[in-house]
Amino acid sequence: MIVSSVLVALASTPLIPDGDGARELAEKELAKPEYQAAKPTLIDQWARAVADFLIHLFTPQRGADLGPWAAIVIGVLLVAVLIAVLLIWGRPRRSRVRSSPSVLLGSADDRTAAELRADADRAAREEDWAEAIVLRYRAVARSLIERDLIAPAPGATAQTIAREAVAPFPAESDALHEAAVAFDDVRYLGHPGSAELYRALVQTDERLRSQRPVPIEAVPA
Repeated sequence: MIVSSVLVALASTPLIPDGDGARELAEKELAKPEYQAAKPTLIDQWARAVADFLIHLFTPQRGADLGPWAAIVIGVLLVAVLIAVLLIWGRPRRSRVRSSPSVLLGSADDRTAAELRADADRAAREEDWAEAIVLRYRAVARSLIERDLIAPAPGATAQTIAREAVAPFPAESDALHEAAVAFDDVRYLGHPGSAELYRALVQTDERLRSQRPVPIEAVPA
């Protein structure tokens, strides 16, 4: 491409230039931006020089001359390349981006089931029954998730979680439904809750923790 452009430039000259004139025309042509942009960068030149060196180093004649030292030379070269890469690009860094909090019943909440139970009991001691019921139901859901018994979507509702929990605990269908209703009443309808509702939820939670779940394949269709 470059040679053809140079020839075109020379052909367009009215008179046939001498050697110096032809060289001057070629230099002017090659000085154009499109040719300068096509010039190899320093990195390209360095890579080419390394490749030429390695090709020359591992020719049959050079390999015979090196003999047992060839493996040592290769090792040194690899170490040198590794050091160069580390110096140029730096050491790989661990990602500092923390995973986003998991969403549970419409809110970001990373607390474990044990932590949610403790917070629920604390709210109950303060007679904040609405908060206690919300936290205890979250504890029920988190416990089922930790045991790999349910896998609710981030937007799953209390009733959705209750329905999923019926599969491993079919005998608790009514209790799970009532627990979900209690959660929805105090969380979304503004009901104050009560000690009785909280105690019923605690009992449901404790039964679920103590019972052996029914295998999914054993659940009747």
